[in-house]
Amino acid sequence: MSRIFVRFCVVLAAAGWMAVGPSAALAQPKPVVTSLGPDFPKTEIFIGNSFFYYNNSMHNHVLQLEKAADPDHKRDYHGTSATIGGSGLDWHDVESYFRPNAIGSYSFDDHNNVVFNKRDKLFDVAIMMDCSQCPIHPALKTVFTEFAKKDSDIVRAHGAKPVFFMSWAYADKPEMTAQLAEAYTVAGNENSALVIPAGLAFARALGKQPELRLHAADKRHPSLAGTYLAACTVFAALTGRSPIGNAYRAGIDEPTARFLQTVAWETVQDYYRK
Repeated sequence: MSRIFVRFCVVLAAAGWMAVGPSAALAQPKPVVTSLGPDFPKTEIFIGNSFFYYNNSMHNHVLQLEKAADPDHKRDYHGTSATIGGSGLDWHDVESYFRPNAIGSYSFDDHNNVVFNKRDKLFDVAIMMDCSQCPIHPALKTVFTEFAKKDSDIVRAHGAKPVFFMSWAYADKPEMTAQLAEAYTVAGNENSALVIPAGLAFARALGKQPELRLHAADKRHPSLAGTYLAACTVFAALTGRSPIGNAYRAGIDEPTARFLQTVAWETVQDYYRK
């Protein structure tokens, strides 16, 4: 077992966050919102930073997973990424993302033709992520709390549901997992919002396969496998469907993709206590 994972387990055990198995790190308190069903969303905006836009953007991978799982309705799925490098939630003008005839008013089909969209509602959900340290940084965590509420209220005012994306720990700072999980779970509960446990999926995957490379060389951003794992976790959380066996693998070999799909599904089931 790697030193990093041993250190990670010690931190979680000391915080009272270890579940029965060594790879099943779960956040406490429990999330209040555990599903977006029965009317599961089909249109999403991802509001965040480079953690989202690395590797051709997470929204693209989530869309491919959704379309592969529901090919008869693939034209109903739409995704948009509104990202600023290094940004926290306070950098984003979320109100402006919902202005009419702007974001999402046109897109491109499978043959690279421009398609003009006419939707009754621009987005079903807004998936929001703060900067990688902001929710737990001494000088910035109050800003996270403030804007989590402010932006949730804005999203709801436009008929969409707010969703928080729990980001992952740096490769050399595994203790961030428990801290971020708590911060995002509390924010989700305070704002009656679903939380996507991507950070817990990273920890579970590395617990099972410590040699797996989920981070880029800077130890912060995701590798392609990391983006795919996070996308599978988003897919499972938003749709309530298992990603295991999904035909879309983002160019990752089948055994690795299936492992990541399985970890994403297990994490979502454990976090939501299903």
